[in-house]
Amino acid sequence: MALCITKLVIFSLLFTSTILFTANSHTFARSLLPEKLGLKKEKLSHLHFYFHDIVSGRNPTAVRVAEAKMTNKSATGFGLVVMIDDPLTEGPELSSKVVGRAQGLYSSASQNDLGLLMVQNYVFTEGKYNGSTLSVLGRNAVFSEVREMPIVGGSRLFRFARGYAQARTHLLDLQTGDAVVEYNVYVFHY
Repeated sequence: MALCITKLVIFSLLFTSTILFTANSHTFARSLLPEKLGLKKEKLSHLHFYFHDIVSGRNPTAVRVAEAKMTNKSATGFGLVVMIDDPLTEGPELSSKVVGRAQGLYSSASQNDLGLLMVQNYVFTEGKYNGSTLSVLGRNAVFSEVREMPIVGGSRLFRFARGYAQARTHLLDLQTGDAVVEYNVYVFHY
């Protein structure tokens, strides 16, 4: 009899621990140590490049994809949406080494001043950052000398990225609308 009770207790413990283990493995959220994901010490990186927004010519890299009925009557172009695939280069000349692309969109989001909503991925194609991305989501007050936009994430070498991008207009052609913008990006990542 004592042997049967012992076997029953052992079976009950094994069955209960199996149920608890199974229940825990299907939880919605849990805490993890960064090491469990292979993450090492967090780093701060500084990237410097030039963003070429080309709206004119035969091969524009920025194209208007949507607008509101009132966009052309608005002093700020409110409602305009532009899709981009802009080259990022080491130097201010379009002929300098391409280090990546800015892909995404910007839209005129202010009725009172020229303020753009920037939703973009910087896709890097050069060196150790090849295949890594940074994601920007923020406001670009175009006529401010220096603009800051938040870095809200990234991939590959920029996993868990956070930081900011500083933009300064290097060149603006008022006739064509083409622009070259200098970027300094400061980003924490693993």
